[in-house]
Amino acid sequence: MPGTIVLVVASIMWGVVHSLLASHTVKDFIRGLSGPLAFDRLYRFSYNFFALASLFPIASMLLVLPDRALYSIPAPWMYLTTIIQGLSLMLLVSTLMQTDPFDFIGLKQLTEIGPARPPALVIDGWYAYVRHPLYLGSLVLIWLIPAMTVNRLALIVVATLYFIIGAYFEERKLLRDFGGQYAEYRARTPMLFPKIINRKS
Repeated sequence: MPGTIVLVVASIMWGVVHSLLASHTVKDFIRGLSGPLAFDRLYRFSYNFFALASLFPIASMLLVLPDRALYSIPAPWMYLTTIIQGLSLMLLVSTLMQTDPFDFIGLKQLTEIGPARPPALVIDGWYAYVRHPLYLGSLVLIWLIPAMTVNRLALIVVATLYFIIGAYFEERKLLRDFGGQYAEYRARTPMLFPKIINRKS
């Protein structure tokens, strides 16, 4: 379907731009242009604002492009998947609360006075069981959508690939930022599929 191809291409472009803007290379370049103080204050919020705003055209495509139904999860299984989605949403919210949602969004950086605080490596809470709980919760949430269409499935497949590839590049950045501390954490903690582990850090 031509509409599905347009949606996939737009989603891939969003993922590429989003990843480039999160890379150390681009951030170091912008830091050099704007200066460290302005960068530390504005970049995180601007990055999140742009990422969210640029998602709206893709979301609108789901509403206006031609589509075809694939399946609907029937009752009572739909109730079970809805409960699992609710638990996944709770995972997302609790993980954001653990890492400070205002810092994650970039609002804290806008109001801080003085030099920016160095980033801290979070390895407790949900991060003690899986290295990317936000990605895990998001994947469960989108794959259990009760009414699946061609366009939704295409978007979910692209998002899944983005999470997997994004996790790889994110971990390269974390290795650069935290070195051996993150390498040791990565060696003992699964990436996306949690298991019971020793929580000693």
